[in-house]
Amino acid sequence: MNDIWGASARRLTDAVSVLVGDGNGGYPSGNSVVVQGRTETVIIDPSVTVVANGGAGVPVDAVLNSHGHEDHMAGNGLFADARVHIHDADLLAAQSMDGLMAVYGFEGQAEADARETFATEFHYTDRPDATGFADGHVFDLGGIGVEAVHLPGHTRGHSGFRIPGGVFFLSDIDLTGFGPYYGDVWSDLDDFEASLHTVRDEEAAFYVTFHQKGIIEGRATFLEMIDGYLAVIPRRHAAMLEFVAEPRSLEDLVAHRFMYRAHIPADFADRAERRCAELHLQRMIARGEAEITDDGRYLAT
Repeated sequence: MNDIWGASARRLTDAVSVLVGDGNGGYPSGNSVVVQGRTETVIIDPSVTVVANGGAGVPVDAVLNSHGHEDHMAGNGLFADARVHIHDADLLAAQSMDGLMAVYGFEGQAEADARETFATEFHYTDRPDATGFADGHVFDLGGIGVEAVHLPGHTRGHSGFRIPGGVFFLSDIDLTGFGPYYGDVWSDLDDFEASLHTVRDEEAAFYVTFHQKGIIEGRATFLEMIDGYLAVIPRRHAAMLEFVAEPRSLEDLVAHRFMYRAHIPADFADRAERRCAELHLQRMIARGEAEITDDGRYLAT
């Protein structure tokens, strides 16, 4: 790693370094991972900070995107001569802006605004040459194999990466107090919860999140953090179930804000709140915890 990163590059093993983004990887930046083998070097999720710094500090042969969101693909255009790989389910998001819009489900003015923001602030570049991978695929870098682990829920193709030397990249399983984000049309509550239980069994020395928490050392600390993260789901569910103790519409739940605080702009929060509420209401109906009234509202049973 050359001097362009300085103290912001943290080496975890002889082969693995974390390029810590601005604000410890807080959005819009993130923490990118560089893995160097004998024959190839890959960067996982090149952030806007990677773009601002002009690269990874080493030649890159391939880019691995954990999923199809703008902040994880910011450097795809910077590494124009490198291959781009992303899970099959999210492949369209890397290949074109139209595909990225499909993942989010934006429409109308929200779509127009997102296209402008993603192009100018996140440097989004169509990569029609991007190719997909499936769960368990191993990228052979020469003496080191980076294994893809499908962890859907945040998006359909969201994936982590198992890296030799005891490193696991969690991507947007970010272990923050906010909890899991499943507010897009391609998000799924059941899948996300199942993915969290899957990754909880992962044995590693270092767990790396793309945002906020960054590098988590030791399994004991990881278990404490992921259990707290998991607990947000039933807590949200219980709060919504209590709220529908009297008949409520979907828009009532959106306005109540079960994910975001009131100061978050409605043009973003309402869309995410709506999808979150829809998923929890579906769960309530499936479990027999609530019913739909004659006028289309929701009521706890």
